[in-house]
Amino acid sequence: MLELRNISFTVQTEESEPFDVLSNINLKLEDNLSYVFTGPNGGGKSSLAKIIMGIYQPTSGSIFLEGEDITNLNITERAKRGIGYAFQQPPRFKGITVSELLSISSGSSYSMKECSNLYKVGLCPQDYLKREMNSSLSGGEMKRIEIATLLARKLKFAIFDEPEAGIDLWSFGKLTETFENIKEKHDTTLVIISHQERILNLADEIILIADGKIQRTGPKSELLPSLLNNPDCSCNYNCQERSENHA
Repeated sequence: MLELRNISFTVQTEESEPFDVLSNINLKLEDNLSYVFTGPNGGGKSSLAKIIMGIYQPTSGSIFLEGEDITNLNITERAKRGIGYAFQQPPRFKGITVSELLSISSGSSYSMKECSNLYKVGLCPQDYLKREMNSSLSGGEMKRIEIATLLARKLKFAIFDEPEAGIDLWSFGKLTETFENIKEKHDTTLVIISHQERILNLADEIILIADGKIQRTGPKSELLPSLLNNPDCSCNYNCQERSENHA
C-alpha cells in the first residue's frame, strides 16, 4: 500500500507570489488496484504523481510505501523499490537503441518477452529494436516505447501520465488491453492520469483532483456517471471520445 499524509506542494518564482499546487492531500492506494486521477487541466494531477515518483519533493507531508517512509528518497531509490513512471512527454536518449533501453529497464538482456511488450503498445519489434531513441521517433512512438519499458519491469506501483496522448486508435485499443492484462495477471498497483472514458472504465477507483485538492473519490460505478453528465466537466470526457469514434 502507498499512503500520502498531509501532502502539500507550493511553488514560487521571482515574478510571482507563492502558489499552492497541492494542499493537504491524504490518500491511500491499495495493492493490486487500478486508480485513475482525473480532473481539469492544472488541477494538480501530474504534480501529485510526480511527488509519488520523487520527481518533485513536497513542501510538507509524508509518503509511505508498504509502511516505509520514502518521503526523502530520490527517483532512483524509489525505482529500486518498484515504483515506475511514464511521462506525458517522454525524454529522448541519443545514442541508445530501443533494444538497449528495454534491456536496461528489465535488468537483463533483451528477450522475446520484452519483444512482446512493444507489440502490446502497437509497435512491431522488428521495426524498432535497432532504432535510436532520438528525434527520428515521433512523440507517439516515444510514448509507446516508454510504456513498454515499464511493462518490462516488475513494478509494485506503475504511474502512467496521460498514456493515450499521441497514440492512434488501434494502438490505444492495444494499450487498454495491456492495462487490463496488468490488472489481471500482475501484482501491480496502477495509477493512470486521464480524461478518456475508456481509461476511466478500467479504474477500480476514480480520484477527482481539482484546485490542488482531492474533490471526490469512489468506485467507477459511482463517479463515472456523474462526471459524464456534469455540464461543467463533461467535455473533458466526451468530446475526444466522440471525435475518435468518427475519425
